[in-house]
Amino acid sequence: MAARDLRLDTSYRQIMAMALPISLAMLVPQINFITNNIFLGGLGERQLASAGITGVYYLIFAVAGSGLNNGLQALIARRAGQNLHHEIGEVFFHGIWVALGFAFLGIAITTFAAPPLLNSMIRDPLIAEEVISFLRIRIWGLPLLYLYVMRNALLVGTNQTRLLIWGTLAEALTNIALDYALIYGHWGFPALGFNGAAYASIVAEGVGLVVIYVIIHINGIHRDFSLFENIKWRMDMARTIVVRSAPLMAQFILSIATWEYFYLLIEHHGSQALAISNTMRNIFGVVGIFAWAFASTTNTMVSNIIGQGREAEVLPLVRKIMWVSVGFSTIMIMLLNINPGSYLAIYGQGPQFVEAALPVLRIVSMALWMMAVGTVWLNAVTGTGNTVVNLVIEIITLVIYIIYVYVVLEYLNLSIVWGWGSEWVYWISMFSMSLVYMLSGRWRGKKI
Repeated sequence: MAARDLRLDTSYRQIMAMALPISLAMLVPQINFITNNIFLGGLGERQLASAGITGVYYLIFAVAGSGLNNGLQALIARRAGQNLHHEIGEVFFHGIWVALGFAFLGIAITTFAAPPLLNSMIRDPLIAEEVISFLRIRIWGLPLLYLYVMRNALLVGTNQTRLLIWGTLAEALTNIALDYALIYGHWGFPALGFNGAAYASIVAEGVGLVVIYVIIHINGIHRDFSLFENIKWRMDMARTIVVRSAPLMAQFILSIATWEYFYLLIEHHGSQALAISNTMRNIFGVVGIFAWAFASTTNTMVSNIIGQGREAEVLPLVRKIMWVSVGFSTIMIMLLNINPGSYLAIYGQGPQFVEAALPVLRIVSMALWMMAVGTVWLNAVTGTGNTVVNLVIEIITLVIYIIYVYVVLEYLNLSIVWGWGSEWVYWISMFSMSLVYMLSGRWRGKKI
């Protein structure tokens, strides 16, 4: 039986065929996150505020896995463009072991280093205690999450994005059911309150992991790419994965770590400000799904096209993806702003909360348009294999971002409406540098 051709074209049909399943797969966990916060909001404003800090903290380690996923995805897509099926299995096998190593490093950091740091930075002792207790439980889901996201690299890198939905759907349904059971104590389960959400998420990640690897097995993907067959440990392969992924992991960790810093500064403005900001994070997650899906598509397609030796088609391809990304994001932003009060009301915090959150939501809406453009061009850089350039762009952007949020929120003590203007600063800086690099052509001829 002839091996399937893994080379991609640059048509709009190809772009949509990759991006839409990724969007659907991303939408499911975002609905899960919102449901989680709705349940926690039912416990009170403090719990909704605490969820903002715990959510962003765990996101630091989750995006480290995404950085590893993106690096692995670019390597797999490059070999897919070259139709090197056997090497895809080797890359995937070594990626799993590298991922587990980083996962247990994250557990050690959270267990021993994070508690004193968080205690020193969070002013409200009740929030600090709640956050630390939650994270000591939640972090044990990290190995499951890292193994789970490895399937993204394999399925997206080999253009099988339609299979992504099953694992995320299983995870989301499990998490929603267990949130209801464990937070409030329904169906004979103990009422664990805030920490119930941590246990629910760990079990849900385990369920999603099992389901997606069953799907991989049922569809024969393990045979197509020789997954776990006659695999020998190759230090050079592991080193290649780390070298390509480490700058992306560092980039994502720094990005979300500065967002955690932003949330800690928001906490100084009171629990309502922190609770509002937590809802804005959910908006970024849901409305931004198309931007992130088209960004992931950009990474894979750019790497695949370069692997075919068609470098001249890269910039026109990125422009195509950018405009489609902007179009889909515009629809989502319009839907959000038709009746934003109804969305904000689902958190059950009352009319004063909704009134205070509305101007922040307008600022975030504009930032989402900027993200739809900026994240596509940044992931074009990732697809070229020049991940060190990604890291440099991120560091410069974050320095600007940190200066802005400190001056606005801490030094000038302005409202969180001005604080969320930091997203404008972030995405404009990110887009500008990514665009300049791609137009420079310095990425041409890069081998990975």
